[in-house]
Amino acid sequence: MEGIQVSTEVSGSRNHISIIKVGGYIDTTTSSELERALNSLLKQGRFFIIVDLGNVDYISSAGWGIFISEIKAIRENGGDLKLVRMVPDVYEIFELLEFHHILDVYDRVEDAVNRFESSEAAGESVAREITLPKAEEKPAEPVSRPAPAPESTPTPESEIVETTQQINLNDMSLQDKIKNIVKENPEYGSLKIKRELNTARYGFTRIGWFAVRNELARLKLNKRSKRYEFATSA
Repeated sequence: MEGIQVSTEVSGSRNHISIIKVGGYIDTTTSSELERALNSLLKQGRFFIIVDLGNVDYISSAGWGIFISEIKAIRENGGDLKLVRMVPDVYEIFELLEFHHILDVYDRVEDAVNRFESSEAAGESVAREITLPKAEEKPAEPVSRPAPAPESTPTPESEIVETTQQINLNDMSLQDKIKNIVKENPEYGSLKIKRELNTARYGFTRIGWFAVRNELARLKLNKRSKRYEFATSA
């Protein structure tokens, strides 16, 4: 593994936003340097933090643990920590671990800065409770009642079109199904594409996450920018 490069700068209309720029690999041997930079900001009372991961190729569990362990204290002080410019491989792991339910992600540093500024201008609190999504509660059993006699009505044309479309999607090759999902949802990563494939619309196509990544690579759609380009040109 290579080393890590960490630098800090300020941004925002009042220079109240701190940007930590990181390069290299964040693993057990290098994460302490990132942790020191983050803790230094917190000791200075700087709680509006952006971490620029544009030059980071790998983050281990130790690296992710730094962000998750500090985010509660940051938000309790009215601040927030936002991640920006994650490369596709790093983002895929981030999404797989479901950290997108906890941390906000932006494509550009400017977008994260603008979000901080607009939240302040609107008087919004950036702090929020940290919770992973709960499993859906099972609804109460409905009271059994006699079903009304079905009315004889013609099948709407929209239902016929939808059924025909579903059959056509089921008949597609795996690559064509993936391309169709990307065309409709270019923001989807490998994990969401995998889940979409395993729906009735796509014939409950079961495929592993890594297999989806491989197919995206073959289609040259393994980067979000490429998926957006494909969706707009399709």
